[in-house]
Amino acid sequence: MSQSKSKSRALSPEELAAFGAELDALQQQAIAAVGERDARYIRRIIRVQQYLEFAGRGLLFAGIFPPAWLLGTLLLGISKILENMEIGHNVMHGQYDFMNDPALSGASYEWDTVGTSDNWRESHNYKHHTYTNIKGVDDDVGYGLLRLFPEQRWHPAFILQPLFAALLALLFQWGVAIQELQLGKLLNGRKSWAQIRREFRPVWRKSRRLLLKDYLFFPLLAGPFFLTVLSGNLVANLIRNLWTFTIIFCGHFTTDAEVFHRSVLDGESRGHWYLRQLRGSSNLRGGKWFHILSGNLSHQIEHHLFPTVPAHRYQGLSLDVQEICRRYGQHYNTGSLPRQFGQVVWRILRHSMPSAPAPRAALIAR
Repeated sequence: MSQSKSKSRALSPEELAAFGAELDALQQQAIAAVGERDARYIRRIIRVQQYLEFAGRGLLFAGIFPPAWLLGTLLLGISKILENMEIGHNVMHGQYDFMNDPALSGASYEWDTVGTSDNWRESHNYKHHTYTNIKGVDDDVGYGLLRLFPEQRWHPAFILQPLFAALLALLFQWGVAIQELQLGKLLNGRKSWAQIRREFRPVWRKSRRLLLKDYLFFPLLAGPFFLTVLSGNLVANLIRNLWTFTIIFCGHFTTDAEVFHRSVLDGESRGHWYLRQLRGSSNLRGGKWFHILSGNLSHQIEHHLFPTVPAHRYQGLSLDVQEICRRYGQHYNTGSLPRQFGQVVWRILRHSMPSAPAPRAALIAR
């Protein structure tokens, strides 16, 4: 009989309980330390993001000069990445709710991408983080478009998935925007056109406002330089789409990231849930600004273990998590961006063709 490819060993029920208790204690310790330092951090990041956006949009008004266009587009793209990743994503997880600042409330923050925050709170904050990497339950497994694990049923249409993946990367904010609509249910008759139209209305209202801002309002302010501003905004959005696609796909679709059958939910304990988050996630190594620009999703493992802890603390927490993983024989999946993204690309290419799953890795020793 062939063996599972998992680099982690199954834990006994007693070990699983102790594993969960150690991670619970680590989370409680981290939350107890949250305070003014975290508030100063997020306010500083917001100021940096606002300065970058102001400088980027200002330079684009002088975009008739190529260096101004290039620098303005780059700064605007970075400001959009910061707002999306380190601010919007983490604020909406409730990481800064302790500040009691209505502008940073996880329940009401509206980020600057075409997807509505309410849809994201349902598809990501609840579904993805509760059912991480469970096939058929976590919609992030392939985003309803891609076959990334051999456990997903193959269809001849997947031969074209390298093209679908490239389009998803270029248009990533739109993919996230319509994810909650679950358009596949329209094809199999589980949703009607009337229901899709009703659910699409808030997405259209949000996207229309942002389209008008980037592709009409600011270009019109530039007068004769309408096209230089419009093109700068277009490329800045493209930069953000490609960056967020890359970081997010490296979080769960590297070679050693595991996918789970829904039966894993039967009687799942807290320790079992932690183990699934660990084995379904993967990290990226990098420097300070790399982590900030990834929204600290470069520490995807810590994010999934402790989603409400301010993300800039994940790097410190990762040392304790790695030490716990070593003691319990669990693989800590991390690597450089080129290495991890190369594995993602290979998954996309390999599973566009028929492939058979290896025996499922056991989480609990029987």
